[in-house]
Amino acid sequence: MPELLLARHGETEWSVNGRHTGTTDLPLTENGRRRARNLAPRLAGREFALVLTSPMQRARETCELAGLGDGAQTRDDLREWDYGEYEGITTREIHERRPGWSLWRDGCPDGEQAADVGARADRVIAEARGADGDVIFFGHGHMLRVVGARWVALPPEDGGLLGLGTGALCTLGYEHGLPIIVRWNESVG
Repeated sequence: MPELLLARHGETEWSVNGRHTGTTDLPLTENGRRRARNLAPRLAGREFALVLTSPMQRARETCELAGLGDGAQTRDDLREWDYGEYEGITTREIHERRPGWSLWRDGCPDGEQAADVGARADRVIAEARGADGDVIFFGHGHMLRVVGARWVALPPEDGGLLGLGTGALCTLGYEHGLPIIVRWNESVG
């Protein structure tokens, strides 16, 4: 059965210092570009029926550096969680204002809740499952964690249980017809 690969974009200045980066369109750092290029050998020789990327430059550039930019299509549904009032600040700073806050449970004021991100994940998963072969998504940490949870029919909030580093690769597939997480958060250097 076909597989769905997830590739998180390489690092940005904000991912290095832990700032929530949803709608701010930041470029990759040089290390982020290196990690994105390291995806290319892992993906070389694979045929993809569909290559989808977030419209944000950090995801598109990762896709290009991984060698799949020519056939990529952008999907707004793959954009990162909209952090609303929490855009550009760290979890520590949020906790100073709102102790005990959890993105997964509480969402973001003037931004998205987990259910909103889950609905977007469900739409791109449906598109992937309808493709005639393997599919790859290039996207963002929190969004792709929700995709992982939704792939195996968990609530979007359970994406919080799946860590995902920058430039990492994940593989979702099937076992005996049931959706499974085949590999998760594989670092490619």
